[in-house]
Amino acid sequence: MKYEVKIIRLTCVIAIGAFIWSRPIPDSLEPNAWHLFAIFLSTILGIIIKAMPMGSICIAGLSISLLTQTLKIKGEALSGFSNSTIWLIVTAFFIAQGFIKTGLGSRISYYFIYLLGRRTLGLAYGLAISDLILAPATPSNTARGGGIIFPIMKSLSLSYDSKPNDPSGRKIGHYLTLSCFQVCMVTSAMFITSMAANPLIQQFAEDNGVKITWAGWALAASVPGIVSLIAVPLVIYIIYPPTIKETPRAQEIAKMKLEEMGSMSKQEWIMIATFIFLITLWILGSTLKVNATTTAFCGLSILLISGVLNWDDIKSEKGAWDTLIWFGVLVMMADYLNKFGFVPWFSKYVAMEVSALTWTLAFPILAGIYFYSHYFFASATAHVTAMAAVFIGVGIQVGVPPYLMAITLGFFSNLFGSLTHYGSGPAPVFFGSGYVELSEWWKMGFLISIVNIIIWMIIGGAWWKLLGLF
Repeated sequence: MKYEVKIIRLTCVIAIGAFIWSRPIPDSLEPNAWHLFAIFLSTILGIIIKAMPMGSICIAGLSISLLTQTLKIKGEALSGFSNSTIWLIVTAFFIAQGFIKTGLGSRISYYFIYLLGRRTLGLAYGLAISDLILAPATPSNTARGGGIIFPIMKSLSLSYDSKPNDPSGRKIGHYLTLSCFQVCMVTSAMFITSMAANPLIQQFAEDNGVKITWAGWALAASVPGIVSLIAVPLVIYIIYPPTIKETPRAQEIAKMKLEEMGSMSKQEWIMIATFIFLITLWILGSTLKVNATTTAFCGLSILLISGVLNWDDIKSEKGAWDTLIWFGVLVMMADYLNKFGFVPWFSKYVAMEVSALTWTLAFPILAGIYFYSHYFFASATAHVTAMAAVFIGVGIQVGVPPYLMAITLGFFSNLFGSLTHYGSGPAPVFFGSGYVELSEWWKMGFLISIVNIIIWMIIGGAWWKLLGLF
């Protein structure tokens, strides 16, 4: 049955691509622009409906663009693999392995649980701070949320006899599941390197003449991000309060775990020093004229030379190599859709439909459509690739300040993951725990989306205005 479903899905993808390819080419567009659009749209559709793994779909799309001579292999089709932004995120995947392998990620989490875990709300904030600290060097929010935070959260829940798929889940597990997941979406929005698709926004912004640095993104996200990190666990606590409010045992468990781990190892100290080195250069990179990708490679080299990581660790990091393939192909296609004139043409066409609106009205409409259209996507990357470049272009066409349009879509490209149980990498991990029913997950997702939009558009907007971003 699985094979038959796969064939049906692939047939649909091919049929839609062939149909678009065969349509009359609009005036003022090059044939290659229209044909690449057909291939690109088919690739995105294949990713959305999961006809094949993302990397497989992208390789197929790359092959078709070469066979049809839509793109040349030299200087065009493979150009995405030389993109420095892609290598920044790939290298950050490797660096994130250091947190997991050395146990530093778990140590940080248990430390904040020990400090703040006397009450259930404090426990949620302790896990949130842990997520925030790990976020800058962990581009896989699935690895961060699902690989580090989730196991700790679940073990703490079970220690209070709060079981999944059981009324006892309301004791603490239900609340912590919702809180940790929603917090992961917020921390993913706060750094370019905290979610794999964020550099796509950076690239699309640059294509429209907007340069967003690592430090610029982090500074713009700092105030609304911190407010969200405070508000989200509190709102969930009010709507779905846990029946257990006091959790002194959590502190005892954290203390016991820290004692079991013993004193900080040499590898952990090296990991901390490397992390400080990375953050410092990412913040000061533009001043010191050190590229963010160069910094990432230097950090990785330190971990390899010191023995914190070895080459087998690098080879076995499937997520990084997988990201390199699909990211390289999608960035290349998006880049050449812009160079061939398709994105500017389509942006002008859509902008004509909203040309009667002032930018102050068009901006929230475009941002809202972009955010809530994520109900139709099972991948943030697919959503960003399919819509972000066009929406940035349309916003600029109708007069929205370019930086404001780009940075808002960058933040929303993470925050919209809160909506469903399938819309982001960590969602299936947390939802699959069995602590939260589907209807409650969607209700809370929609409510938190409203909370985040208010925080990031109003408080964030005032902060960005103060920074002179628009």
